[in-house]
Amino acid sequence: MLIIVACIGMLIVLLQGALVTNTDSGRGCGDHWPLCYGKFVPAYTLESMLEYSHRLVSAIVGFLVLAVFILTMVKHRREGEPVLYASSALFFTILQALLGAAAVKWPQSPPVMALHFGFSLLAFASTLLLVIWAYRMKRGLGKTALTDLPHSVYKFAWAIFGYIYVVVYIGAYIRHTKSAGGCAGWPLCNGQVIPELSGATGLVFLHRVAALIIFILIAALAYYIHKKATGHEGLKRTAAWAFALVLTQVLSGALVTATLGNEQVYIFTSLLHNVIISVLFGLLAELSIRSWKLRRR
Repeated sequence: MLIIVACIGMLIVLLQGALVTNTDSGRGCGDHWPLCYGKFVPAYTLESMLEYSHRLVSAIVGFLVLAVFILTMVKHRREGEPVLYASSALFFTILQALLGAAAVKWPQSPPVMALHFGFSLLAFASTLLLVIWAYRMKRGLGKTALTDLPHSVYKFAWAIFGYIYVVVYIGAYIRHTKSAGGCAGWPLCNGQVIPELSGATGLVFLHRVAALIIFILIAALAYYIHKKATGHEGLKRTAAWAFALVLTQVLSGALVTATLGNEQVYIFTSLLHNVIISVLFGLLAELSIRSWKLRRR
């Protein structure tokens, strides 16, 4: 139960960070950290409340992740998989917290701030992997013997997992540079198949092309696993879910573009976009690790 709470909390932290960025609330507490303008109770402005609540929830979740790490080390220290997940969750939680604090004390450039979302995503994925591992243990699915799953499956999965992190980084960079309006309309960009590739337009168009490639790759991976992973129904289900999520992610991206002119609705659609990519990223991590453990030897 504790790890489920920590996983949900980590997702909330990730979404709060995106909300702070989308509402320009990053300086809601000035350059004060961990307090807000030197006070435990911040000023009653929207920016201050959003920024300070993000810090508060991050701190609570940080202690939850620490508790999960300690509990894992006490109960499962001889098992490599849960120790790896708990350790990476703690490491990336601390890393994203330090980067967030540094951004307050010394304002960072958009490329550095995009990493903040990336580290938060890795922290969430680590907690999700631990939840899935615990579920597998409870269902007695943890002792699956190595089978004849081709090496090509896990290599394909790992390549996509690495590539999607790059796509996510580009999306976070667009958010931090406020370039989302670079392409009006969808699927065309400013009414063109290939627009002027400069500035915000070029950046958003690059993200769209990268997202299209991700969709094609995950569709191909799901089909490949369906054909090659005979007997591995769990792996097939995970691949099918990944395909469903990447399809939903593409459609949510179109929704983000359609709501650019409505700030309140845009914030909601942008957060939905972040939720889907976070879960998709976690599932791809699970798919990559599970296919590696089931590979042929």
